[in-house]
Amino acid sequence: MLGQDETVKLVHLAQKGDENAKNMLVTENSPLIKSVIKIYRNKGVDYEDLYQLGSLGFVKAINNFDEKFGVKFSTYAVPMIAGEVKRFLRDDGSIKVSRAIKTLNIQIDRYIHTFRQEHNVEPTISQLAKHFAVDEEEIVYAMDSRKALLSLDDKQDETNPHSRTIMESIEDVDHTENMIDNIVLKDLIKELPDKDKQLLALRYFEDKTQSEIANILNVSQVQVSRLENKILSKLKNKFKQ
Repeated sequence: MLGQDETVKLVHLAQKGDENAKNMLVTENSPLIKSVIKIYRNKGVDYEDLYQLGSLGFVKAINNFDEKFGVKFSTYAVPMIAGEVKRFLRDDGSIKVSRAIKTLNIQIDRYIHTFRQEHNVEPTISQLAKHFAVDEEEIVYAMDSRKALLSLDDKQDETNPHSRTIMESIEDVDHTENMIDNIVLKDLIKELPDKDKQLLALRYFEDKTQSEIANILNVSQVQVSRLENKILSKLKNKFKQ
């Protein structure tokens, strides 16, 4: 994968409309996209569609990233990738339509986002039909397919008797979000000074008390308490960005 400095440079170029830079970022960060979307496998959506969704979220991260956020680009991109997949699973992923229509729907969504970025307006139905070389009715059908209503007891894949229901997938959302949060948190911790990492390791991974940590670090318990609060506050602020 690319280094942070090279990544930021390519992000700036991509934000200025350099498609080669954008494509290079997506290609070089393919392992990152795959590491996020694999959490959402076996939820009734084809892997290729998941990857397209993850790539769309990644492109949104490119368009919206700002170094003022104070985090690495990869840290910022992870929740954007996951957010795009989760949005689809909640709104679209359980719709019983053909794979071709679902794929067209994803492509339309991606094209609308790019078109809006370039022209500051959304494309019309006729413009979409011309771009994808299909009838306007097919564009409308693909876009409306996400609005279909299903029972929460319906299975994600009716051909598979062991397939999970929509409700079961929804119940998994909190657990999945926690996994994504852990990925982001791990990346943020890597950026901390060694002393801060040591304190967190002693406190939260070795379950040491503040008094025990104070003895290990040869400081007072008050200093440990203040430093811990400072570290947690720093992580919390960056996590919200």
